[in-house]
Amino acid sequence: MCESFLESSPFFPAINRSPVLPWRKTRSCLSAPSAAMKSSSPAASVFGSNPADAITRRCIAPLPFLMVVGLSLILLYRATTPAMPFPPSSLRVDQARTVVAAVSSEPPPSSSLPPQEGQDERLGRVLREAATEDKTVILTSLNSFWSAPGSVLDLFLESFRVGDGTRELLNHLVIVTVDDRAYERCLAVHRHCFDLKTEGVDFSGEKVFNTPEYLDMMWARLDFLRLVLEKGYNFIFSDVDVMWFRNPLPYFYADGDFQISCDNFLGDPTNLKNWPNNGFNYVKSNNRSIEFYKYWYSSRARFPGVHEQNVLNIIKYDPYVRRMGVSIKFLSTERFGGFCEPSRDLNKVCTMHANCCIGLGKKIDDLRAMLDDWRKFMSLPQDAQMKSRFSWSIPQSCRLPPGFFSNKEHKHHL
Repeated sequence: MCESFLESSPFFPAINRSPVLPWRKTRSCLSAPSAAMKSSSPAASVFGSNPADAITRRCIAPLPFLMVVGLSLILLYRATTPAMPFPPSSLRVDQARTVVAAVSSEPPPSSSLPPQEGQDERLGRVLREAATEDKTVILTSLNSFWSAPGSVLDLFLESFRVGDGTRELLNHLVIVTVDDRAYERCLAVHRHCFDLKTEGVDFSGEKVFNTPEYLDMMWARLDFLRLVLEKGYNFIFSDVDVMWFRNPLPYFYADGDFQISCDNFLGDPTNLKNWPNNGFNYVKSNNRSIEFYKYWYSSRARFPGVHEQNVLNIIKYDPYVRRMGVSIKFLSTERFGGFCEPSRDLNKVCTMHANCCIGLGKKIDDLRAMLDDWRKFMSLPQDAQMKSRFSWSIPQSCRLPPGFFSNKEHKHHL
């Protein structure tokens, strides 16, 4: 290798070199010289007579050249390579800390989190989003038993869609749910939902009419409605088994603070002997109605184990109610009918209630038949509707025995 380099080296231009034999290419520069090299090598005349010294000098001589070439390559590499292909170690550490902080699962300090919305604030927000310009909302309440797919909730919403000018009222409907499953179902099918939490009480599942659990749910609902009034909102409350066929607002009394539907209407909206049904009512928010709801709710203690509707039937005669000045109006079954007393004229009906019927299966059967009757009626030409003597095919499963309303004891249990 040394001799091959020397043959082309610019450091030795005047040396006459002998041909390089193949075997010499593999010898080390530090190997012992052969006899021929000692006697005939031209290097001896240049470096001295000692052959070993001559060989050593010949191997050392190229080192300056190699250093120059190496330095040139280094400078060339530095000139053509980015000045900092990798960040310095201190920068890499800082970047690593930033990445670790970004992916850390540690939550931020609780003081930096926004406060959770309480139930009262959430109710105020939901009511604002659903209210009409005059602060009126439509309310219904249910649990998971009534909200399952294919159950009463679906029929309730469907009635708004097939009713005469009622679809837009869905924008003002708030569904109040009393358990988590009902709330999840509401979110899946409707825009305005409110989850009413009652600590220590399970309102999920079927609540049989007039059982203690059923009564607790009804009284909790009544107290919730008082809260809505205190927030300044008028409301139409509707049980979820009430079908909506027309907008009822034009048919309420202008001077009524508390207006309620009837199981049995006697013809006079001010007659206290009308049998009210609390499954559909319209209430204006004012001091009189708020005081009335407070008194109604507090009367539960005077009549333990009694349905809130039956307590209303008692306190409507109370002198204190008259003194507070609240105006009570009873709604005619001509427009606000039900299975107890159906509305006979489909050109006038606003709502129909599956009252006087116990059992979810029976209610669903007759509610579906009611919606079918309405679709058939609405499919008639308008002039035919006006002249039609079309009537309901219901109640069927919920048919009442003859003379039912002659026995007032029955009505205390419906």
